[in-house]
Amino acid sequence: MPQTAMPSHPALNTQFRDGFRPGYSAITREEKGKNGTGVDFGIHVLAAGDRVEETSSKETVWVLLKGEAELSWPGGQARVKRESLFDQEPTALHVSIGTKVTVRSLGGGTEWAVSRVTNAVQFSPALFLPQDVKPEYRGKELVQGACLRNVRLIFDKKNRPEANLVAGEVVNYPGRWSSYPPHHHNQPEIYHYRFTLPQGYGHAELGEEVFKVKHGDTLQISGGHDHSQVSAPGYGMYYLWVVKHLPNDPYLGFEFTEEHRWILDPKNQGWEPRK
Repeated sequence: MPQTAMPSHPALNTQFRDGFRPGYSAITREEKGKNGTGVDFGIHVLAAGDRVEETSSKETVWVLLKGEAELSWPGGQARVKRESLFDQEPTALHVSIGTKVTVRSLGGGTEWAVSRVTNAVQFSPALFLPQDVKPEYRGKELVQGACLRNVRLIFDKKNRPEANLVAGEVVNYPGRWSSYPPHHHNQPEIYHYRFTLPQGYGHAELGEEVFKVKHGDTLQISGGHDHSQVSAPGYGMYYLWVVKHLPNDPYLGFEFTEEHRWILDPKNQGWEPRK
């Protein structure tokens, strides 16, 4: 049964719960101020055989969500494929201003998450393949495994120092938390959600507000707000995360909220139910 989109909160876009149409669907825009993140973000759906050629005036990262395609850029080309967001690491093409990118969709078509931000610095294109992105299992041996998740960092300042973006993914296991203990950072961020089943859902914290998030939703996280997530039991939750560096204040990591830092001590894991 199709999911009816509820009216969007300024920070949460819910209008694509029924899916994305062919072509590019804009979700956030760089120039929007209130509740904005300063990033152009959207989903580009290509049917089999469709071809897109662009030379953007902004730094851009294309993250393959599903399907098979041929990519080309100055000095390189590749055939890429992704069948599962949950079981396969990402493929992403990251380019600077003025770089020509061509995408030709194959097979049953493709779906891409596309992020753009103003950046006058030119740098070499980089294609990140699944074997380049190492999974990091955070939350091991903490709070009875309730916040174990798979974090996949695609790039940050360490491997793309000229970029104004950071990109990665999280696979949130059913019934468990991620971005936990609660943390925050000055830089704004985007979370784009998908679930193992279309009726799947989770809850997302944004400071003191809590949102029910579903398949296709996008949350804009203003700088300084805590943002923990939890997935409903039975449903795996995926989210792509994109952070924008601030002038003279790049994203170099996050800060845990002080009142919950005690959870990080493996010798102090709180109350456990009797067997």
